[in-house]
Amino acid sequence: MIVMKFGGTSVESAAAIERVAAIIRTQFERQPLVVVSAMGKTTNRLLAAADKAAAGNLEDALQNSEELRDFHRREAGAVIPSESRAAMEAVLENHFEALETTLQEIASAGQVTPALWDEVSSYGERLSSALVALALPNFGIPSVHLDARSVLVTDSRHMQALPLYSRTYARFKEKAAPLLQGRVAVMGGFIGATAQGETTTLGRGGSDFSAAIAGAGIEAEEIQIWTDVDGMLTCDPRVFPGGHLVKNISFAEAAELAYFGAKVLHPATVLPAVEKNIPVRILNSRRPDVPGTLIHAESVRCANPVKSIACKREITVVNIRSLRMLMAHGFLRRIFEVFDRHRTPVDMVSTSEVSVSLTIDQTQLLPDIEAELSKIAEVSVVPSQAIICLVGDALRETPGLGARIFTALKDVNIRMISQGASLMNMSVVVDGADLTRAVGALHREFFNELDPEVFQ
Repeated sequence: MIVMKFGGTSVESAAAIERVAAIIRTQFERQPLVVVSAMGKTTNRLLAAADKAAAGNLEDALQNSEELRDFHRREAGAVIPSESRAAMEAVLENHFEALETTLQEIASAGQVTPALWDEVSSYGERLSSALVALALPNFGIPSVHLDARSVLVTDSRHMQALPLYSRTYARFKEKAAPLLQGRVAVMGGFIGATAQGETTTLGRGGSDFSAAIAGAGIEAEEIQIWTDVDGMLTCDPRVFPGGHLVKNISFAEAAELAYFGAKVLHPATVLPAVEKNIPVRILNSRRPDVPGTLIHAESVRCANPVKSIACKREITVVNIRSLRMLMAHGFLRRIFEVFDRHRTPVDMVSTSEVSVSLTIDQTQLLPDIEAELSKIAEVSVVPSQAIICLVGDALRETPGLGARIFTALKDVNIRMISQGASLMNMSVVVDGADLTRAVGALHREFFNELDPEVFQ
């Protein structure tokens, strides 16, 4: 058994669904459980409708709902066989009637509560999975729909729920695995439900997470993440074009890259796969012949010390300095307690006896954080920065790496530098305006020659 996850762009239209069917057909013998995201930008459109309803503009919100209904009918209807049209109309009627009721609840409440946010945003995956399941027989693929909420059990924390793994895995083994005998099961990603049946979501980008959980639950031999890129590259093409495909990479390296901005993979995706030692393959649904990137547990030997360069834009550096804390214990604890109370995660940290510099990418509560920190130290904030993260298993064994980084960036001002505790990432902070120039210089330094076993 395998899991095949298709992102929103992979199921955004009738033509895209047809491409997906062709890919599934080539692997039908491997008993695939298919996980799909919402079609195209459906989730964004659903949440826009919710915001309109909350603002008192229910009429426009309902109009947005009708437009989404027409969109799904047009694109899915073009690939759903005539004998299943009645079933398609029933799916549309049931889901959009429920959506309109939810929008009315939001209008009455005057706000999108976390529970209502989950309910609204769940409709995209609920629709796409039901419609793709109806479309696959048109391409000679027997299929059945699996409601993700019946198998993926979560806690009750809305908008970013956590799976209850033991219950979830038991449900997948009991309900999902038997469906894969002679047919494909299609379920929506991103969504789950509490033990009491209340709809929850895993957070934006959580469809990859769903696929990994499903893979662990059915003990899949492989998890495939089909998206609109060829796989993991040596750098983000939106920052610096001309990167190379990384054919093999370890779970640990992939997790570091995901955390530090690589958009191909959701940071949490690898966790269930790591626990069950299930390889994950990143593939392009528009170019299925490209081998993609294989992520597995073993460290991948490579002649290049760096496997890939990730980056995070719009980072804020917070500098905290207090001469009063010289030789005093508890300074770091007091600082991080402030960030903990304001639920603001920290990316990088650099410390000395009397000062701490750190980076954050969530600044909504920064004024409150500054005010509290100012009671114990001098605080300065530097916005619009960027983190550049060089990742590779071989970093820990490569002498002179720092010299090469600083030489490559000799014309760029570096604000912070840090080596991760894993010893497989080296990160620097630069001004956001210098990001493209800095990544280009580093890419030329570390990928001038390529190990053919690892790169393409």
